[in-house]
Amino acid sequence: MTTMQDVATLANVSAKTVSRVYNDDPHVDPATRARVIAALESLNYVPNAIATSFRTGQSGAIGVAVPDIDDPFFSSIARAVEDRARVQGMAVIMTSLGHDASIESAQVESLLRRQLSGLVIAPIGTDQSYLKRWVERTPTVFVDRAPTGITADTFVDDDHGGAHTATTHLLGKGHRRIALVGDDLEITTAFNRLNGYRDALSDNGIGYDDDLVVTGVLDRPRAHEAIEALMAGAHPPTALFLSNARTAMACIPALQSLGARRPAYVAFGDFPLADALCPAVTVIDQNPTELGRMAIDRLLGRIDNPRRRYRRRNVMSVELIERESCSAAE
Repeated sequence: MTTMQDVATLANVSAKTVSRVYNDDPHVDPATRARVIAALESLNYVPNAIATSFRTGQSGAIGVAVPDIDDPFFSSIARAVEDRARVQGMAVIMTSLGHDASIESAQVESLLRRQLSGLVIAPIGTDQSYLKRWVERTPTVFVDRAPTGITADTFVDDDHGGAHTATTHLLGKGHRRIALVGDDLEITTAFNRLNGYRDALSDNGIGYDDDLVVTGVLDRPRAHEAIEALMAGAHPPTALFLSNARTAMACIPALQSLGARRPAYVAFGDFPLADALCPAVTVIDQNPTELGRMAIDRLLGRIDNPRRRYRRRNVMSVELIERESCSAAE
């Protein structure tokens, strides 16, 4: 295993200087910093976070990285991780990654440098290969979204199956022009749900129409534009599949404003007050709390017994909860 002293020897500096560079001390000479960074990269150095925790006598800490801690879905996952970690006497350090995939690696690696015993992450980018140098030393579990570029423990919902169920339900109500409004397709959940929607249409003899698919809808202004554009056509959709809870919450004000012209709709993912709206929202119900519990249990298992064999990919079933937003086609 490469040590900090190995890096110091290669860069011809002290171990203390390596530590200062690694922790982004701004007072290190630029030439020295460049030499140390080159040595770090050459030796693929990663600090042994667990060993450091034992040496310092500090309790272990679990990192949680999710797109948005304010999102009810991800906050439920984070809370489940925190509750379980607290029982183990472990701290939890949380960060919101946002929606700019280009900064994911910098944010996550900054978190990993904080003497973590493990990491639970719902990634936002399309490539997690930057974690290869970390996962062997820091147990890492992916939740909600599977990684690309590395092999790691993953707990996800049945995105394809849930989308297929939602679309099939609308078809069963007599709808034939069903639009999908959702997130960026670079996100695996959004991509898998689009495929579930497409397969449900195909299984029922309905052709796919690209004009009925709008993605990248994350906030109310974009949702208003999307709904307005869909309903302005000569043959507007009679039903919508809203492919995640955040999109659904953004779209509902625009849908409510349509009055009698409002299409039927199903949302992937329940959310606060969805059952209290008028009409109450039919949803594909997820269980983010259970996702979080399973993720932290696996992480703790990896920490305690890193050589134990587990099933890497774990898919949780989802179910339809029918409410009033799914009216039959006229």
